[in-house]
Amino acid sequence: MTTAPALPNGIVVQKFGGTSVGTPEGRAALCQRVREAIDEERRPVVVVSAMGRAGAPYATDTLLALLDGHDVVPREADMLASCGEVISAVVISHGLREAGVPAMALTGGEAGVVTDDSFGDATVLTVDPAALLSALAAGIVPVVTGFQGVTPAGEVTTLGRGGSDTSACAIGAALHADAVEIYTDVDGVMTADPRACEGVRVLDVLQYEELFQMAKHGAKVMHAPAAETAMAASVPVWVRNTYSAARGTLITDAERLAAERRRRVATAVSHADGIARIIVTMSSGEDPGARMRGLTRVFRAMADAGASLDMFTPIGSSLAFSFGEARLADAISALDRIGLPYEIQTDLAKVTLVGAGMHGVPGVMARTAESLSAAGVDILQIADSHYTISVLVRQEVRRAAIKALHDEFGLGE
Repeated sequence: MTTAPALPNGIVVQKFGGTSVGTPEGRAALCQRVREAIDEERRPVVVVSAMGRAGAPYATDTLLALLDGHDVVPREADMLASCGEVISAVVISHGLREAGVPAMALTGGEAGVVTDDSFGDATVLTVDPAALLSALAAGIVPVVTGFQGVTPAGEVTTLGRGGSDTSACAIGAALHADAVEIYTDVDGVMTADPRACEGVRVLDVLQYEELFQMAKHGAKVMHAPAAETAMAASVPVWVRNTYSAARGTLITDAERLAAERRRRVATAVSHADGIARIIVTMSSGEDPGARMRGLTRVFRAMADAGASLDMFTPIGSSLAFSFGEARLADAISALDRIGLPYEIQTDLAKVTLVGAGMHGVPGVMARTAESLSAAGVDILQIADSHYTISVLVRQEVRRAAIKALHDEFGLGE
């Protein structure tokens, strides 16, 4: 395996996902990556996910399936879910020692990761790097369980799906690491999901905000809080392939991007499936006060139902908004309780054009609408920000929408 491009000497946090730790081949490649870092006189800290994906014996979903059909205490569900990473850390630590690399497994709590008590989706509050620095000073590679931490009271928590990325970035920030390397089974961050669009390519460089927006709008490139954490600490992040010598994608701040890169209007297309839309009639007349009271009641009802609203748009006396279909039954129950009439649409997808270069550039919205119209895609709803343009479309035309935007903005070039 060819050595990856050298980074400045110092600490590097290397995070390995389930596809890297789940097979003997993956674990051998992982050990090689760690050895390469040491040979380059860097000091690696390894962060690991659970082994494999759903169905694998030690995968997180497999462990949680042991509780299917039972009332689950969130605190105990986190205790169970955290076991997959513990198994990985011990196995990888052993494998590194077998390969001649001194290593030591640490739980998230032992590594100093402290979170709030939102079991199942905890937020990292602080990382005390003392134990990690002590191990590094002794020439030992810490192998840390990703995806988990402990509350100030010492209770085990997990960080939500993809939380090992956040563990790695939080640890990298606390250690003032030269870089965080996220290892997976692809060559880097791509311009779109290759399973949904042909002609995609690996991006050389991204801004933190672009990566965050991609993750927020459905791309499975990195846990969204991980991108936020790296951005806040200005820690360079690489997304690389465990099994390949490909350069990968660098995520960094705007000042380090080349001038020609900044001139590109769009960077990538993300998408999220399984979206529902509800259109609520808030009042039957033109009374602004009645509309406002209706709006307030709808927002409160959705908050109580745990539905995170997206793309909400007032339309006369109605309000249209979207959210994940997993919360549809709760949303319907909440609306029934407040007695406002509504319409439901399901089997929708959100397709999002992402790019730091679109801010203040005339015509981007027009090109978006024209390209989708030419592809026969009906836009149900649209929303934009400085970095994104999102369209809500029917699920069956989602691929056509992604390809139309990918082609219109030359993302495969």
